[in-house]
Amino acid sequence: MTASAAAQANSQAQTQGELFGHPKGLYICFLTELWERFSFYGMKYLLVLYLTKYHLFSDGQGLEVLGAYAGLVYTLPVIGGALADRYLGMRKAVLFGGILLVFGHLLMAVEGHQAVQYEAGTVLANAITLNSGEVLAAGTLLTETVKIQDLAALKVFYLALVLIVVGVGFLKPNISTVVGQLYPPGDERRDSGFTIFYMGINIGSFVATIVCGYLGETYGWGYGFGLAGIGMLVGLVTFIWGQKYLNGLAEPNEPERLKEKAIGPINKEWAIYIGTILSLTLCWYVVQHEPIVFYSQQVLLVLAGIGLVALTLKGGTKEDLHRMLVLLVLIASTIVFWSLFEQSAGSMTLYADRVVDRNWGGIEFTASQFGSLNAGFIMLLALPFAWLWVKLSKVGLNPNTPVKFGLGIILAGLGFGALVWGAAFADESGRISMWWLVLAYLLHTMGELCLSPVGLSAVTKLSVHRIVGMAMGTWFLATALSETVAQRLAQMAAVDTESVDVNNVTEIVATYNDLFSFLMWLGIGVGVFMIIIAPVLKKGMHGVR
Repeated sequence: MTASAAAQANSQAQTQGELFGHPKGLYICFLTELWERFSFYGMKYLLVLYLTKYHLFSDGQGLEVLGAYAGLVYTLPVIGGALADRYLGMRKAVLFGGILLVFGHLLMAVEGHQAVQYEAGTVLANAITLNSGEVLAAGTLLTETVKIQDLAALKVFYLALVLIVVGVGFLKPNISTVVGQLYPPGDERRDSGFTIFYMGINIGSFVATIVCGYLGETYGWGYGFGLAGIGMLVGLVTFIWGQKYLNGLAEPNEPERLKEKAIGPINKEWAIYIGTILSLTLCWYVVQHEPIVFYSQQVLLVLAGIGLVALTLKGGTKEDLHRMLVLLVLIASTIVFWSLFEQSAGSMTLYADRVVDRNWGGIEFTASQFGSLNAGFIMLLALPFAWLWVKLSKVGLNPNTPVKFGLGIILAGLGFGALVWGAAFADESGRISMWWLVLAYLLHTMGELCLSPVGLSAVTKLSVHRIVGMAMGTWFLATALSETVAQRLAQMAAVDTESVDVNNVTEIVATYNDLFSFLMWLGIGVGVFMIIIAPVLKKGMHGVR
């Protein structure tokens, strides 16, 4: 078949497989991503509550696990995307990632028995066995607080986390790439197709955080995590059923390479699958040791930055170098923004649980359900913001990219300002109105809409075309680092649950206020700095907007 005939056949296949003016494959990707995000966010906002309230982790320990997990979730897609590009193709990568995710989310439903804490000064009525194996006889007077956890269940929990981490690494970058492949070059429907696709992300996040959060906190953690797992299973089945609508566009570039021998009788495709399964052991260890994740991210990010500059210098112009340096400044600033924004699943969720009055109109919301506000506000505000930039552009007032970054970071800081201000209007029990938390999420989402879409566009515009993939990987590495930094910052408000009564609101609200005040001034300060240096950055962009 000639190239023109192949192109014509491909065009006809796409036309015959259309629904509402878009390829049917788009809706398969839409539903797959919707259910994947349903499962991801359905467990994310329950995670720190589950660890601190069920397994009785300290705040610091729970936040460390959340930081390591979230940091790895945003790091491994760089590897998953590379393996798909070079070997597997997007379809196989998404299927493999989806299978790992199903097992991971379903294992999250294994609770084990609830941890028990015996306070110092307690006289034991019955003998107990410590996690170390030591037995304390009945009648023993405890001289220090003792905590007994289900270590077997926790081992399953960590296995579940790494299955999710690695599964996301294969699925997340490649399902988005499939969407782009569905449209031929120059197809004007591409942008609207991605808009539909990203709406699936927010729908999944919004619904999951409400439903899974309610079930998990009201009826039992296993119900919330279990429903998230069922959601991922639905997504996987949807993708398997709908593969035929991808029109062969997500297959490996060189399928014959997958059949080449790698180790003995094992071909390259199975070597990737087996190697990934074996790597779970390493990931299982790393997710329990947050410093390894934290310092590895920093090293990788520095090396990526140096690599981008070096590759730009090799064959690039002076203008190319200036643009790359501007991009690196923008990427560095996003670490501050996302470190503030990602307090949502950590310190802000604990704050909602311990400080916020969650009753409204006779309905009591769970702490994790407030995580749905971000997705809800995005669905409400994304189009108005897009309209606003177009309107401002027509009258010459559209802020340039560095200014938008500065505004986004300032808004993130002001979100914490709302919580600090709200604490001054606490009720007689010390609790603050939930509307201050709603306002904080609104400001954070507005900041995200100023920075995130513009940032992704800036990566493609400011980097040299031959290294744009590496530049995008560096962007996501910065996001990964910010996830870990976020939980390190959150530990500034870590409450010692062994010595502090978390039900004594007035005793702990000051601790959160100290953290939120710091984050407020950090956001405002860095945001203002970005606006001040915006003229210099704009000059270095050499006409790129």
